[in-house]
Amino acid sequence: MEITRLSKKNHYEEITEQLKRMIMEGKIKVGDKLPSTKDMSEQFGVGRSTTREALSALKAMGLIEIRQGGGCRVIASAPSDIELPELRSLRMNRSTILELLEARQSFEVSNAAIAAEKRTDDDLAALGGIIQEMERHIGDDLEGERTDLLFHLTLAKATHNSVMVKLFESVVNQMEAAIREIRRVELYASRSVAKRLYKEHLEIYEAVRGRNANAAAQKMKRHLLHVEQIVMRYV
Repeated sequence: MEITRLSKKNHYEEITEQLKRMIMEGKIKVGDKLPSTKDMSEQFGVGRSTTREALSALKAMGLIEIRQGGGCRVIASAPSDIELPELRSLRMNRSTILELLEARQSFEVSNAAIAAEKRTDDDLAALGGIIQEMERHIGDDLEGERTDLLFHLTLAKATHNSVMVKLFESVVNQMEAAIREIRRVELYASRSVAKRLYKEHLEIYEAVRGRNANAAAQKMKRHLLHVEQIVMRYV
């Protein structure tokens, strides 16, 4: 591939733009396999994590598929407007989604505070194990989604309040079904966003571990506002 080597000041967006342009101009054709992450990183003069972020962005545009093991293949010659059934449903039910987000903000902030006060050593061990999994799977969209939901469910259970757990399952399960594709494309496929999400969950965990209810509530509120900002682009 004929690419322009980047300076240290450049970010993954420039790699994304170069590759997108080559695909749209036919220099890289549908069905072609991209070079390895290692090879592209060396050609661009960047770290592999930066290249992976660019590939995640191309995947989000519908231009490439990322196969297990790291291989990438071009599947389209122009970016697609993400119009999956889940997103159409999301837009059609905008008022419901907004209400669900508002409800989640209310009870999950409370969950964090209550869990900080009532959590047991077993609860803390379970949350700590999930945090470690999150760190190991940064950039893996499916595992990112799974561990995120598991963390919030485990936190709800750490309140030792069955009503809180049922409320979580009722509200969050409905919302997650509607926004699953957004979460995978916008949250977990991007390594930089996934790293930020990991840090936010880690901060919540540390507040719960320290039995600091106020800090746990504030960290949860900030985390949910971050997620909502991304979801609102599509609502």
